[in-house]
Amino acid sequence: MSLMAAGFLAGLITMSFAAIALCFVRYWWLRRDPLLGAFAIAFGLLATHHAILGLFPAPHERRSLVYLLRVTAFGVIAVAILRKNIIAARR
Repeated sequence: MSLMAAGFLAGLITMSFAAIALCFVRYWWLRRDPLLGAFAIAFGLLATHHAILGLFPAPHERRSLVYLLRVTAFGVIAVAILRKNIIAARR
């Protein structure tokens, strides 16, 4: 894949994650559901992850620190889902 195409795809993915994050912020603003806020944070982290990878191309060995953003995003989603289920079980 050419460098130009890779940059375009990285920008496209970043924009998509950012748009999804903004949609979740909007729904969180209307309903104040912490799960929606967690999804907004997670998609914002994923957008940041792909923006960094697109703007600063690095060898595969040096990308491991950037992948911590991705792990954190999935951790935020997992904790929010567990929290929502625990709260629902208590009711």
